[in-house]
Amino acid sequence: MAKYFDVHPENPQPRAIRQVIDIVRADGVIAYPTDSCFGLGCRIGNKAGLDRIREIRHLDDRHHFTLMCHDFAQLGQFVQINNASFRAVKASTPGPYTFILPATREVPRRLLHPKKRTVGVRIPDHAVAQALLGELGEPLVSTTLLLPGQEEPMTMGWEIKETLDHVLDAVVDDGEGRTELTTVIDFSDGEAEVLRVGAGDPSRFE
Repeated sequence: MAKYFDVHPENPQPRAIRQVIDIVRADGVIAYPTDSCFGLGCRIGNKAGLDRIREIRHLDDRHHFTLMCHDFAQLGQFVQINNASFRAVKASTPGPYTFILPATREVPRRLLHPKKRTVGVRIPDHAVAQALLGELGEPLVSTTLLLPGQEEPMTMGWEIKETLDHVLDAVVDDGEGRTELTTVIDFSDGEAEVLRVGAGDPSRFE
C-alpha cells in the first residue's frame, strides 16, 4: 500500500521530503510530480524497482529510462557531452527537456539502450522534484507515468494512489496536475535531433 504525501508545490515540507527519500533508499518505487508530468522513480541501484516500473508500464528493454538529476554537475557524471551539446544542454536546463546522450561507466548496463549505450538525462525546473533530488544526493531513475493503453499521462495524485496503490510505495502530490510531456532531444550522434516535441521549445535545436 502506497503512502500518500500531500506537499506544497513551491515550499515542500522538509519532513515529508525526508520520509519519501527514506522510502526510495529502502528500494521503494515512487510517483512524483515534475515540471512536465508525473514520473515513476527509484534509485539507480534498485534493480527490483526498475523491474517493477517496467511491469507497471509494460516496457521492453529498448525503453530509454531517464536519470533525473539535481544539477548540471551531477548530470555530467553520467553522460558524455561534447562542446556543441554542452552549450545547448546547459542553456536549456533546468527545464522540460530530456536529452539522450552517450552514458559514462557510472550508469548501470540495465539502464542503457541495448545497442546505442545511451541514456536519457534531465534537470527538472520544479521545487518538489528538486527537493527530492537534493535530499537523495543522486539521480532518480525515472520514466513518465503513462499507463499501458492510455494516451494521456496520469495527472492527479489521489487518482494515482487509487489506481497504483498495490504496486507503488509512495505517491507525492503537489496538487498541480501538469499534463505535457518533455521535449526529447537526441545528441547520441553529436548533432541535435528532436525526437519528441513537448513542453520545451524545440526551435533552438532545429
